[in-house]
Amino acid sequence: MNKTCIIYGSSTGTCQAIAGKIANKLGVADADVYDVANISADTVGGYANILLGTSTWGAGELQDDWYDGLEKLKGADLSGKTVALFGCGDSESYGDTFCAAMGEIYDALKDSGARFVGSVPTDGYNFDDSAAVTDGRFVGLALDDVNEDDKTDARIDAWIENIKDSL
Repeated sequence: MNKTCIIYGSSTGTCQAIAGKIANKLGVADADVYDVANISADTVGGYANILLGTSTWGAGELQDDWYDGLEKLKGADLSGKTVALFGCGDSESYGDTFCAAMGEIYDALKDSGARFVGSVPTDGYNFDDSAAVTDGRFVGLALDDVNEDDKTDARIDAWIENIKDSL
């Protein structure tokens, strides 16, 4: 696996915990896991692979720290890098915007020259709508650790299996 970093935004700790699980399963060192509030455009320079994670808030908004973080990433040279997304949401209370913030990150970076991997079929998810769905698939790993925590580890494992040859 090429040099990989994980960047997450978390307000309650759920997305941070998911980032930690993913890092552990991929063998990514703690030093290569960043809170988006603490990154700069230079942070991603030495990495071939960038995994980006966010929770979704309100009516489908990014986690607060991602607004500045996304601007920093848009200023970075992402061409030739591999990007995979993961998002946390609440499919029962916010089924009409489930994991929508992941779609915001994708939309902001899709023309950056990076190669996106890790889309996930919507089969097995219970939600009404999501800005993170393109062509019938989530643009990354969608997780509902609030209502479906019993599915989180299996979904992470399947996603890692899907992306690991691309990293």
